This record gives sequence, structure tokens and C-alpha cells, in this order.
Amino acid sequence: MAPEFLTGVVEGFYGRPWSQQLRLEYAQILRQLGLNSYLYAPKADPFLRKQWQCDWPATEWRQLRELARYYAAAGLYFGVGLSPFLLYASYGAVERRQLQGKIERLNELEAPLLAVLFDDMPGDRADLAGRQAEIVADIGRWTTASRVMVCPTYYSFDPVLERHFGRRPASYWADLGRLLPVDVDLLWTGNEVCSRAILAQDVEQAREALGRPLVLWDNYPVNDGAVRSRHLYLEPLSQREACTSGALHGHFCNPMIQGWCSLPALLGLARLYPGKSEAADSLLSEILGAATWQQLQQDSGIFRDHGLDMPEAQRKQLEARYLALPGPAAAEVVRWLRGEDAFDPACLTD
Repeated sequence: MAPEFLTGVVEGFYGRPWSQQLRLEYAQILRQLGLNSYLYAPKADPFLRKQWQCDWPATEWRQLRELARYYAAAGLYFGVGLSPFLLYASYGAVERRQLQGKIERLNELEAPLLAVLFDDMPGDRADLAGRQAEIVADIGRWTTASRVMVCPTYYSFDPVLERHFGRRPASYWADLGRLLPVDVDLLWTGNEVCSRAILAQDVEQAREALGRPLVLWDNYPVNDGAVRSRHLYLEPLSQREACTSGALHGHFCNPMIQGWCSLPALLGLARLYPGKSEAADSLLSEILGAATWQQLQQDSGIFRDHGLDMPEAQRKQLEARYLALPGPAAAEVVRWLRGEDAFDPACLTD
């Protein structure tokens, strides 16, 4: 029997992460939209990535436990995305003990989802798939999560990954699909890092290359790159096809730094899978406020096409307009118009 289809958000972007309050509010929002999952994986959390061997300070750990409990109480799937940076380059007895300790710590969250993320790391080594599969097999023995997903180092057909992270080993995808535990899904962003479209045939092609079902990590409406950070993407997710062949086990959207302004995209995600959501346009008016939602729709074209490169006079006019509107989405737009959502140069794959 196929596992339950996962739909929701992966907070997986670079730059300023979401606030704890926004994450908590998203639990109810996801339920309203008919989505079922949230994956915590902000690149700015060093204890998930380059300092993964270290434990979270007490305050941050309390917040993670609060999130896990809150989402469980809401009947949603919660999980963490762990990026053990370059662990596959040196995975001996010491590193294995460190990894086991980290997984046992994560087990305290009692979270049903765990993602092991090898993205955005150097990958040009012949034994890459074998090393990564060994790490995931160990994690599978230690974790209490019921669903494990893995993001490959090469998580798209996009050649930009090889330009930044080295040449992909010739049989990497086939080897990884063959060597990973059979119940592990692979995360995939489509034909591009930020795919303009993802069709059912694209999913089938990737599933054939990797030899197992996928979960989409959809990089829309994320805006953490040098170019994309200068834009807001306020249209519902589009140019996607639902894949009903069994090749797909889930679909997450990686949202913008502006979490409230990401809701239109998620409405499109909810509507992509019939029977999973009856969310209507009126829901966004209810959540964001009627006046703010109307204004966002009116300005979505300029924010998408011109962004912060719009004329200064127009930017000032829009700033004043959104300052006069109520609610957190309007406040997000003001902050973005003022250039306060700075680009994180760690993001290399715009």
C-alpha cells in the first residue's frame, strides 16, 4: 500500500528564517488549505547544517519541541530536515557516534517525518552514492520517524548544480536509487532548481532515473537567490500536473521569506490534488484581510516582473499604500520594499 500523500511546506530557504509565531500560525492555515505537512529545514539553522554535531541551545530546542507538539495536536505531519554537511567525505567511527547522537536527540521530538538533505554540497566523488546510502541506512536504524526522505546532492536535471558543486558521478542517480533502503523517498525539484513547470512526464522521467518514487521539493514561490530575492511571487502555484501513476509520494512548496505572502502559492498546491482540498479564493481574503488580498492581487504583476527594480517613485508610493493596510502580509511587503529582506550569498543556485 502506498504511503499517505504528503502536501505542505518545507521551510528550506536561505536567509532570514520564519518566526516561531508564524510557524505556529501555519498549522491552522495548512489545515484550512487542506494540506497536511510542515518540514522544518531553514538553511540559517546551523545545528541542522554546518554545526549539525552540536545540540541546539535550550531556547531553540524548546521552540522545536513546541512546534512538534503543536503540529501533532493539529493532526499534521511535522518533520525536520537534517543536512549533515559533508559527512560523506569522512564517515568513520567518531562521525557515526555523532550522527547517532543527533538522531536520538531528534527522536525526542516524536516527529513522523525526517529528511536527510545532501543538497548544496560538493559532490564530485566517485563513491558519493555509496557513502550517502550508508549514512541513510544507519539513520534508518536509529530514527523513530515513520517517513524518511533524502535529498540527493544532484536534486534536479539542472546543469547549474554541476557548475557549483562539481561533476555528478556517472551513475550517481541509479546507484543512489538502488542502494538506499526501499522505503525511502527521494526529494526532487523538477527539471530545474526553480522549475517553471513540472509535468507528469517530468516526474516519470526522474523516477526512472532514480529508480524509486519521489517527493517534490517545489522551489516555488521561494525567493532567496540574488535575483529572486528582489521579487515577490503572489500567484497560485501553476504549470504543474498531478502525477497519479504512483511515481509521486508527496509535494512540498519551499515558500518565500515572506510567509504570509506565500499563501497564494499554497492555495495552488492545495488545488492541484483533487479531493484533498476544497479551499476557495475567499479563504485568502479571510486570512490576509479583504483589502490586503485585493491589493496584493492588483500589484502581483509589478512585484513579479519588476520587483525592486521598479522606479523609485513607484516603490515609495507602494510602500505608503501597504503601510496603510492592516495585517502581517502588508507588513511583509513594506519590509521587502524597504530592502530589509537581504539576499544571503550562501544561496548559489538562483
